[in-house]
Amino acid sequence: MAHDSETGSEKKMAEGGNDAELLKEKANKYFKDKDYENAIKYYSEALELNSSNAIYYSNRSLAYLRTECYGYALADATKALEIDKNYIKGYYRRATSNMALGKFKAALKDYETVVRVRPNDKDARMKYQECNKIVKQKAFERAIASDEIKKSVVDSLDIENMTIEDDYDGPKLEDGKVTLTFMKEMMDWFKDQKKLHRKCAYQILVQVKDVLSKLPSLVEITLKEAEKITICGDTHGQYYDLLNIFKLNGLPSETNPYLFNGDFVDRGSFSLEVILTLFGFKLLYPDNFHLLRGNHETDNMNQMYGFEGEVKAKYTAQMFQLFSEVFQWLPLAQCINSKVLVMHGGLFSEDGVTLEDLRKIERNRQPPDSGPMCDLLWSDPQPQNGRSVSKRGVSCQFGPDVTERFLDQNKLDYIVRSHEVKAEGYEVTHSGKCITVFSAPNYCDQMGNKGAYIHLRGSDLKPEFHQFTAVPHPNVKPMAYANTLMQLGMM
Repeated sequence: MAHDSETGSEKKMAEGGNDAELLKEKANKYFKDKDYENAIKYYSEALELNSSNAIYYSNRSLAYLRTECYGYALADATKALEIDKNYIKGYYRRATSNMALGKFKAALKDYETVVRVRPNDKDARMKYQECNKIVKQKAFERAIASDEIKKSVVDSLDIENMTIEDDYDGPKLEDGKVTLTFMKEMMDWFKDQKKLHRKCAYQILVQVKDVLSKLPSLVEITLKEAEKITICGDTHGQYYDLLNIFKLNGLPSETNPYLFNGDFVDRGSFSLEVILTLFGFKLLYPDNFHLLRGNHETDNMNQMYGFEGEVKAKYTAQMFQLFSEVFQWLPLAQCINSKVLVMHGGLFSEDGVTLEDLRKIERNRQPPDSGPMCDLLWSDPQPQNGRSVSKRGVSCQFGPDVTERFLDQNKLDYIVRSHEVKAEGYEVTHSGKCITVFSAPNYCDQMGNKGAYIHLRGSDLKPEFHQFTAVPHPNVKPMAYANTLMQLGMM
């Protein structure tokens, strides 16, 4: 009798294994179709039936990488290696997750393992060398930074004596100033994939650095009863979609103010065009055109996701250094009518943070790995109460109760944040107290999502959502300038 029941349980295990394999195949198909959410769902179901399969964890890790859940991707890759320490793809996935999080030394260790096991794998060797180069560069930068007080790029520029060649027939600043005519000409010039003269680009950067450095870390504005503001989420280098926002909603002006909520650059391959357009409008309408910093206005992200490569390809490494300086002066949050708080990421890893704390943040730096500045750029809401470890591997996820307590303490109505792709371009959660807006439709040319922007009126501050779809762009793929290590392999 005992023998029979053993056979029964073995049979059941075998069936479970077969079912798990079928679920994995189903997940693989969704992955191939770039439906990563469903891929994750079915890999998870396969893991429920067979939790000791390294391949399932590794595959789900890659799907998490594609949805930018780097924390979850790292955990899955690590789990795959705990199950099978000889599973080479696990090392690949873990290295990629660490690279995405800017943990270059940890990534290097895994690439070393791959190269040792597969000495003839060209791809692995290239990734090892690239990662090694970054680790050495970072060590060198740290050594210089501690040697001297860092001088601004502005001090080494002689913009006055930069000559604009006779054959350049593009837009130029008028007496060194941005005008509406210049902005319209520049947008058309960019639309035709032409490059702004470096002198004009430097003029914009130096002037906008001056404007931003005079702003507080928490910008506070008041909308009068009849006034409205348009809040846009991530634009991520999708220049042609930015032009479409202006077409649908009108150009920025003193009577048509905008707030762009971070992540202007990276991933999309027209990031320079996006950021120079936004900076130009900031100079033209400093009190009516607002920009907040996102987690992608940072050196580590720009190094991995394309903006640094794009600036170097179109201009110079020195210009990227200046962009880096300017990004550090972008404000971190904005409060409208003392009732609505806008930030790129979300709320905090601990209770008790006040608006006064935000005002006091010294923002002129690369964001730290924890604390309020990190949270403002990186955190995400979750449906359940409390806080949990971030799916991104940075900051935290916060529940409706956290939102409620923060709003009560600071006498606010709700928060608006961005930072996450949403199928409809926006999402309302936490009983209407936490709103996400995302303005890069068909993100990275593959997510199929809508974009959205929000109108807020001074009379009632009730959000009105406007959706839009992606428009065609020239044939330059997203991530064209990204670090080779982020050109992820398939399974």
